[in-house]
Amino acid sequence: MEPIITYKERCRRCYSCVRTCPVKAIKVDQGFAQIMYDRCIGCGNCLSCPQNAKVVVDRMVRTQELLTSGAPVVAVLGCSFPAFFHTITPGQLVAGLKSLGFLEVHEGAYGARIIADSYRETLKEARQPMISSHCPAVVDLVERHYPRLLPNLMGIVSPMIAMGRFIKGVLGEDTKVVHISTCIAAKFEKQSEESDNAIDVVLTYQEIDKLFKSRGITPATLGEVPFDGIDPGQGRLFTLTGGPLKVFGIEPDFLDTETISSEGESHTLDIIRDLSAGRIAPAFVDLRFCDGGCVDGPARDRELNHFYKRKLIVSHNNNQPAYRTAQHYRSTSSLPDLHRSFTDKSRKLPGPGRDDIKRILHSTNKFSQGDELNCRACGYNTCREHAVAVYQGLADIEMCLPHNMQQIEEDRGRLMQKFELMRRELDRQAGDDLIVGEDSGIQEVLKLISQVGPTPTTVLIRGETGTGKELTARAIHRLSQRNDKPLVTVNCTTITDSLLESELFGHKKGSFTGAVADKKGLFEAANGGTIFLDEIGDITPKLQAELLRLLDLGEVRPVGGTSIQKVDVRLIAATNKNLEQGVREGWFREDLYYRLNVFTILLPPLRDRTDSIPALAQHFLEKARKKLNKNIAGIEERAVKAMQHYPWPGNIREMQNIIERSSVLAQDNVIRLENLPTVFTDTYECCADGEVNRRRASYKAERELHVSRTEKNLIRRYLEETGGNVAKAARQANIPRRTFYRLLEKHGIEIRRDIQQVL
Repeated sequence: MEPIITYKERCRRCYSCVRTCPVKAIKVDQGFAQIMYDRCIGCGNCLSCPQNAKVVVDRMVRTQELLTSGAPVVAVLGCSFPAFFHTITPGQLVAGLKSLGFLEVHEGAYGARIIADSYRETLKEARQPMISSHCPAVVDLVERHYPRLLPNLMGIVSPMIAMGRFIKGVLGEDTKVVHISTCIAAKFEKQSEESDNAIDVVLTYQEIDKLFKSRGITPATLGEVPFDGIDPGQGRLFTLTGGPLKVFGIEPDFLDTETISSEGESHTLDIIRDLSAGRIAPAFVDLRFCDGGCVDGPARDRELNHFYKRKLIVSHNNNQPAYRTAQHYRSTSSLPDLHRSFTDKSRKLPGPGRDDIKRILHSTNKFSQGDELNCRACGYNTCREHAVAVYQGLADIEMCLPHNMQQIEEDRGRLMQKFELMRRELDRQAGDDLIVGEDSGIQEVLKLISQVGPTPTTVLIRGETGTGKELTARAIHRLSQRNDKPLVTVNCTTITDSLLESELFGHKKGSFTGAVADKKGLFEAANGGTIFLDEIGDITPKLQAELLRLLDLGEVRPVGGTSIQKVDVRLIAATNKNLEQGVREGWFREDLYYRLNVFTILLPPLRDRTDSIPALAQHFLEKARKKLNKNIAGIEERAVKAMQHYPWPGNIREMQNIIERSSVLAQDNVIRLENLPTVFTDTYECCADGEVNRRRASYKAERELHVSRTEKNLIRRYLEETGGNVAKAARQANIPRRTFYRLLEKHGIEIRRDIQQVL
């Protein structure tokens, strides 16, 4: 497993990892930034991802497996440990590690002393510039990106590998060694062939701290225990600036140009480039990639500043912690093999030509040097570097922020243009749905709409099915100050009771079966605009209570949720039911009724609007002509007269459908009486000057007339026998209550009036 992994779902195309990676070992493909391990040097810069998309692989489980395996396990602390575990003493830290199950605890600083003599001998014999190899990130930088400098690397292992080989040479190859430090590159080094199984696990200080907490161990409460192994002496200073030269016994003069000691990413890269180009040729170059040296490695304590951490390490060296050196370490005189070799691990990437670069730049609208902003938002220093990376397959064109912003602006312009066209089309269609009519009833409705439209008042629209309640609601919304906000329409009878609450108020994930994610309700969707609830008389008492809360407090609470959401919505409701009767019978809340009945608009049925039927017929004919793409010249007078005498139980909606059907059947571009349903022919034959002509009436028309009268008388009788109780009358008639209500509406029987007559 690679030491650093990337969580694809967390990657947000910020390209922070590309910007911070010194060798551009990040490949961006379809917006997902992933590490190219054959180019990575393990510096850990990418771990600063603001979305935590890149994290160090946790090796705690592997460590626990070693501690419970029965094999001897030795802990080696990196030189910078006093700067991380500064709240406890070194002896308490040793006690805590041994409580975890470690057999011995060593200071890794002794590894610096082990390699010191080899460094001095190699430098005496060197005939070319030599580069220190104790920093794994520097070694990987040379092997992967500057292979021509491989002969210049010191052929000596790092202090970590030296310690591992030393301990296993004394205690045996079965001994397991766990190295603990701030270095992420050490995790990469452990996986390399050169480690030669000297180190079994590399942990960060944070991982050890987590291990303490998971096992319930508090080192601060433990008594001090001495270190094992051999006292490293001034090897403890190896982690500090200038520490390696001091440990190696090299004391450079202020004017010395043959010895270079440097730390930090920028200095290291500059020196390596100059060495590779032959601009400098010092005798020895000591490099450490991290700014501030190993004490400021990627897994450092970020709360402390560099100089305070330096003071902690110097104090630890001066205090000379206690040691318990076992006999097997005193008696050993031989050092492990410290030699290592290096290999060329560079990856050859294709180089683009001038035309390739020009083509890629042109694809991001960079046609001149002035267009190359070099903003570095993509993570590369220049637009041309980014173009090279695109050619090499390391980057996407979409990483260019100025190009994306230009694309967004162009897309916004196109969307605004489309929006404007759609808005005009919707306005045109809305104009086609204007309320048509010249009768006094509809003129009164239009007057009420013009009065209530500009206000935020709640409106209740009442009328039979098909009288145009939704059309009225749209007209109110168009005249309101919210007409630039959405109008959301909901038919309460088309959604089951169990789902209607979720549709209106939303729900939280897991609140019921099938709620796999949070969902916003229609009231939130209509925030700032208008919501139209059609057939509000059909909602359940529970929903009535929630709706009352919304009207009173302007708050919605999702199903299964505890938090509330403020909304600003104008409510328009409609019903074809007698809500007053519902209040009396208990199926509609009285408080909600009065909250809704602020401003009522009563739509007259079409049978009471005979004066407007010719205009309505012509209006629907125009719509049918456009929809069917058929040239219909008009409607003959007989057909219009039949329409004026028809009772229209389905009202406006029925009339529109009949006109469209007749337009399809029309043969000579004129809608004739014969194109209408048969009932209209019978109606026309039964009508003469508004009265029934019994001599010319057909059998069917006579029968329907008598059946209607008989049905109306029966309904009145049932009401009289039950004292006006509709529910009881429906049971006595052995028909559903809703059917009984429809019969009342069909025959125009007003319950309150009939009760008065009966009583």
